[in-house]
Amino acid sequence: MIALWIQNASHAQLQELWWLLCSVVGSLFLFLTFVQGGQTLLWQVAETDTDKDLIINSLGRKWELTFTTLVLFGGALFAAFPKFYATSFGGAYWVWILILFTFIIQAVSYEYRKKPGNILGARVYEGFLLVNGVVGILLIGAAVGTFFTGSNFVLSQYNLVTWTSSLRGLEAAFSLFNLSVGLFLVFNARALGAMYLLNNIDFTDNDGLEERLRAAAYKNFLYSLPFLGWFVLQIIPMDGYAIGQNGEIVRVTFKYFLNLIEVPALFISLVFGLLLVVTGVMLTAKTSARCGIWSSGLGTVLLGLAIFGMAGFNNTAFYPSKVDLQSSLTIYNASSSLYTLQVMTWVALLIPVVLAYVIYVWKSMDSKKMSLVDLGGRGSY
Repeated sequence: MIALWIQNASHAQLQELWWLLCSVVGSLFLFLTFVQGGQTLLWQVAETDTDKDLIINSLGRKWELTFTTLVLFGGALFAAFPKFYATSFGGAYWVWILILFTFIIQAVSYEYRKKPGNILGARVYEGFLLVNGVVGILLIGAAVGTFFTGSNFVLSQYNLVTWTSSLRGLEAAFSLFNLSVGLFLVFNARALGAMYLLNNIDFTDNDGLEERLRAAAYKNFLYSLPFLGWFVLQIIPMDGYAIGQNGEIVRVTFKYFLNLIEVPALFISLVFGLLLVVTGVMLTAKTSARCGIWSSGLGTVLLGLAIFGMAGFNNTAFYPSKVDLQSSLTIYNASSSLYTLQVMTWVALLIPVVLAYVIYVWKSMDSKKMSLVDLGGRGSY
């Protein structure tokens, strides 16, 4: 039946399917930023070098997953929506170079922080981890914000990109709306990081670290609320851009609010996502439970799906142009050909196998919680 659907699916159906799949990958990345969030907590919750080693080695089990998922997200967008990839990565290249640079220094830090003969010292590499957790996630949030606020580009009839800002994408960080998205992701990642560490570390003879992590989860959740509130207050009345009856891009008042109403799944995803995030934080802060990461993690994924869905579904331009409205990108004018999407969909049938393998590896790595006994071994970061 699946094979028959792929064979008979229209181009538009496959375009919508691949925006959904890209949204899932992007939302999983938002969950996996608990690694970056945990890195930024070193200076707040780690009172000793042993605390730092516990935290960094716990996060070191998972740091590759975040970067791999980011690369997968970019690769999926490149294959399914090459015009967007060419426009954003080809025009706003400074912001993407800076984002990738923060992930490069993250990888270097995990590799060399405890290397013998390290001339920079551990604190320098810990500073690199802080940069990755703050600057990297902030800029990614600002880039996501441009799905709603738009960017400074013009496409010629041959799809050549002309970027009209000399900042080449960094101008996104000067928008309060974009910054609110970025700062929400930073503080949400910090809350997720605290909850992950609670779930992953053996706190025998170290109750103080556990208490500080519970407090950090709750405080960072509270810090994230003003930025989430600003996003919601701005997005409801915000004008958006839709595909008109003649195929032209037109401005629509309350477009994103209409998307939530006209596509109930987006509204449900948004509401349940918020409820699950709150539930995870309350379990962590008000009880002795250590499973809050799973509730808040799933909630973050659902919030991401709602955000990406509002930006692209319901005939919405997911990458508006501030300079030339008709250059704005939709999932229909930015996608690959019908044949390419059909081939990609056949390959995507392997996704459940890959997910099963990831779950198996994750459970194997976490079968034993990180403890003091594990520090100093050959796998220590």
